[in-house]
Amino acid sequence: MDNLNTTQQHERMTKKSAPWPLIVFIIVIIVGIGIAWQFTGNVEELTPIVEPVVEKAEKVPEPVFEELKDEEPEEEVVELVPDIIEPVLPSLDESDDWLKIKLPEITWRKELLKLVIDEDMIRRFVVFTDNFAQGVVAYEHSPFTLPKSKFSPDQANVSQQNNKEVWQWDESSTRRFSLYVDLMRSMDSESLVQWYFEVKPLIDEAYSELGYGDDDFTQTLQDAITRVLDMELPSKPSMTLVRPSVMYQFSDADLESLPESDKLLLRLGKDNLLVMKSVLLELHEELAQQENGVD
Repeated sequence: MDNLNTTQQHERMTKKSAPWPLIVFIIVIIVGIGIAWQFTGNVEELTPIVEPVVEKAEKVPEPVFEELKDEEPEEEVVELVPDIIEPVLPSLDESDDWLKIKLPEITWRKELLKLVIDEDMIRRFVVFTDNFAQGVVAYEHSPFTLPKSKFSPDQANVSQQNNKEVWQWDESSTRRFSLYVDLMRSMDSESLVQWYFEVKPLIDEAYSELGYGDDDFTQTLQDAITRVLDMELPSKPSMTLVRPSVMYQFSDADLESLPESDKLLLRLGKDNLLVMKSVLLELHEELAQQENGVD
């Protein structure tokens, strides 16, 4: 009886204590699942990350182009810019021979170049122009030869005024200047101005010798031209002359009091003076344009 009870009691205790290990095991499983859920974001199955295998690319050979035998390669067109060649000038003392070659290039009346004095030409031009701009005629420095025929009044028309012989102006005497005017008219003003600036270094040197230093001779040349352009012809239809000494003089005191340069222009005559004014007006404008850099 007692043995039976003991056995029965052992079985009852065994049945009562059996669930605890199972309970512990279940708790461990639950805790493990909770931890896994916390760190995996409740992902049931983790997908392994497989890095792609990168194969080394083989070098592709560059294509080889064969020349087309039927077509010629285009030639590169190179635009050539011509070099500006500065003229080589001689020295001032040796410039006459050089000018003798250059002068025929600026006139189509080459036979009239015999009127030009071909000795010390640049200095003559500079000195004569400088004096003329001041109203003085420096005959000894004239760039031109003197007319072969001398001035002569109308000997047939002589009268007495205030006990003085008075001669009538002979208009035909102006013809002795016609060839000089023709030479000036035969020169192209644009070419003449270009030639002037080409030889200007020598002109400036000759001008400096007169004591003007670095002053610009072009202004003096313009002053001389302006003197001709401003010259007014007398209103009287004819001019009369007197001869108090060897030289003839204008009987009109106003005309005789004019500068020597203006009286020379009067002796040129009306027609010659008008032609000279026309030529010098073009020259004056060309000089101004060149100085201002206008083509």
